[in-house]
Amino acid sequence: MSGGRAPVPGLDFTAIDFETANGFRGSPCAVGAVRVRDGVMVDRAEWLIRPPVGFDRFDPRNVRIHGITEDRVLAAPRFAQVYDELADFVGTDVLAAHNAGFDVGVIESGLEVSGRDVPGLEFVCTLVLARRVYDLPSYALPSAAREAGFTPGRHHDALADAEACAAILVDIGRRVLGAPPADADVL
Repeated sequence: MSGGRAPVPGLDFTAIDFETANGFRGSPCAVGAVRVRDGVMVDRAEWLIRPPVGFDRFDPRNVRIHGITEDRVLAAPRFAQVYDELADFVGTDVLAAHNAGFDVGVIESGLEVSGRDVPGLEFVCTLVLARRVYDLPSYALPSAAREAGFTPGRHHDALADAEACAAILVDIGRRVLGAPPADADVL
């Protein structure tokens, strides 16, 4: 799963991306996660989610953005259960997200309305980092991913967006740490 990319020793994290059913952050309907070890994407996971009870209305605007309908998540587990699986996947990693305030807010709001304790989360925002490192007309996820040398998948697909986020952080890590470029041969 490394994609032939040169490693960045010590660059370990998990990139995440959420999609929501409506304008309330506590209405997650999908999450994608990508585990990175030494700057290499090594594992991926994604879940469809039935949003928490009372916050599970699907707005047409959100459906147009991500294509997830209420019918697609009817058999999916509720957010609190998916969060437990996501937390197991993440382990002790720092979370990375593009516009992390949104994604961390989804976790916090989703857990709160599910009656669960909200853990302290360590996270880094690739949008903030991209603004510091790249010189772009737009810092939207697809633009920043292309600057990182990564061809993004379908925008607003949670797993594709988590992969793009991971690629951005790895590229920024290479640039800041002076690691070999992404296209360097790995022995």
